[in-house]
Amino acid sequence: MRLGYFTPLAVFAVLALALGIGLTLEPRNIPSALIGELVPTFDLPPVAGRELGLASADLKGGEVALVNVFASWCGACRIEHPLLMALSRQGVVPVHGLAYKDRSANAARWLNQFGDPYRRIGLDLDGRVGIDWGVYGVPESFIVDGRGVIVAKHIGPITQRDLNETILPAIARARQR
Repeated sequence: MRLGYFTPLAVFAVLALALGIGLTLEPRNIPSALIGELVPTFDLPPVAGRELGLASADLKGGEVALVNVFASWCGACRIEHPLLMALSRQGVVPVHGLAYKDRSANAARWLNQFGDPYRRIGLDLDGRVGIDWGVYGVPESFIVDGRGVIVAKHIGPITQRDLNETILPAIARARQR
């Protein structure tokens, strides 16, 4: 009979401990099984009004690249977009885009309005390529070395701090490989 009184207290203590541990974790540090692996095989058509689509072969040409997964319907994508524009303008790294679960006309309109930082951009209408890349949601960015190996992943919008502390160092390390 006394054990019955302690059961709810014990369940509460276990749940409180689990939630407490969960609150200390960084949600952007979700491990990716693709780090250290070749990019998945894909070949996507370009967004309307663009000439170059994006394929896995484009990421194996000896040049470190940043692949940014975005969508016109993504509010957080607008936050990082000025930084992607600056990276592209300054020639820091080739920036390629993957328009995730987006309509071609919508993505083109968005890029025409906010600027197009992408050297190549592939339209992933059904999200299949994004799934193959392990995309959880947009925006996400990947650093790919010159051999086509994914060396880093960033979940969420890139901030100036993320750029300085994570993205640019990952690009520098990938160039040294």
